Amino acid sequence: MKIGIVCPYSWDVPGGVQFHIRDLAEHLIRLGHEVSVLAPADDDTPLPPYVVSAGRAVPVSYNGSVARLSFGFLSAARVRRWLHDGTFDVVHIHEPTSPSLGLLTCWAAQGPIVATFHTSNPRSRAMIAAYPILQPALEKISARIAVSEYARRTLVEHLGGDAVVIPNGVDVDFFARAEPKKEWQGETLGFIGRIDEPRKGLPVLMRALPKILTERPGARLLVAGRGDEEEAVASLPAEMRSRVEFLGMVSDEDKARLLRSVDVYVAPNTGGESFGIILVEALSAGAPVLASDLDAFAQVLDQGAAGELFANEDADALADAAIALLGDAPRRAELSARGSAHVRRFDWTTVGADILAVYETVTDGAAAVDTDERVGGLRARLGL
Repeated sequence: MKIGIVCPYSWDVPGGVQFHIRDLAEHLIRLGHEVSVLAPADDDTPLPPYVVSAGRAVPVSYNGSVARLSFGFLSAARVRRWLHDGTFDVVHIHEPTSPSLGLLTCWAAQGPIVATFHTSNPRSRAMIAAYPILQPALEKISARIAVSEYARRTLVEHLGGDAVVIPNGVDVDFFARAEPKKEWQGETLGFIGRIDEPRKGLPVLMRALPKILTERPGARLLVAGRGDEEEAVASLPAEMRSRVEFLGMVSDEDKARLLRSVDVYVAPNTGGESFGIILVEALSAGAPVLASDLDAFAQVLDQGAAGELFANEDADALADAAIALLGDAPRRAELSARGSAHVRRFDWTTVGADILAVYETVTDGAAAVDTDERVGGLRARLGL
C-alpha cells in the first residue's frame, strides 16, 4: 500500500505527535508498505529518507503550547506537489484542524483520507469559531481516529461526527530491553519534557522537591529536556540545587536507559494532554510511574492500577506520594510488574494493526465506489 502521512508540527522540534508519526511510518515500512511523510522542517534539518520537507515552520500558540506550524502559499504548493508525486492509496492526516499542513492537505487531497485527532481541549473557542471554515475540509475525511476517549470527546463536542479510538503506539520491547545506567540509579526521580513549558509541570515538581529532599536526603531528580536550567531551579533553596541534574536533550536510546534507571518516573503535567506517550514509554521500561490525575493520564494508567496518581497541581500531594514510593521497594516492584503487563496493549503490533484496518476499510470502500461509478458509466453508454 502507498501511504502518505501528514505531520502538522515541525519535525526538528521533539513532541508526542512527531514521535507517533515517526514510529508509525517506520512500523509500516518494516511491514513492506511504501510510506512518505510530509512535515515542516528547516532547510538544514537532517531528515529520514521517508520524510519530505514542506518548508520552514513558524511558532504559533496552539492548544496551550507553542507549536511550530507551516501554512501559506509555499506550503500549499508543496502539499499539492507531494500529493501529485505520491499517488497514494490513502492519505493519513494528523491534527487536520490545526492551522498547518493537515488542513492544507485536507483541502487539496482527493481519494481516501484518514484523520487522527490528538487534541484534548473541552473548551476550545477557537475550534468552535473556526468550524464554518473547517467543515468543507472535514467532510472529505473518510475515517476518523482519536488517540484517546478525551480526544474523541473534543472532536464530537466541537466538530460533530465520531471517531474510533486507537491509542498512540510504542515499541515496548525497545524500552524493556534498554540497559540501566549505573550513574542514573539510586533513589532517583525522573522527568522528561520541555523545561520551559509550564503545562509539562516541572514547576509543580520543583515546589514539591524541598519536602521530598528533606524526607529523603539521598534522593535526586534527573531532568531531560531543553529549556532554561537556571530558571528551573531558581525557586529551590541553594543547598538543594545540586540534587537536580539536567541532562539536556537525550537520544531515544538514552531516554530508554533513563526510564530503565530511575526509581520513580514523575509526570506532573497540568493540562492539555490527550494521551501521554511518555507514560507508556515509562511503563514499557518498567519504571514505577507517579502522574497527575488528568483524565487522559488516569486512562493510560488504568485508573491508578498501573501507576500512582496525585491531585493535579498539588505539590504537597506529589511530594507525599513520591516520598512513600521512594521508601517502599515492594510497592515500586508491584507497580513495575502491573505496568509492564498493562502496556502491551499499546505496542505497535496491536496499534499498527488497528490503523491498517482503518486504511483497508477506506481504500476498499473507495475501490467499491470507483467500480460502481465505472459500471454505471458503462451501462449509461450502452443505454442500459
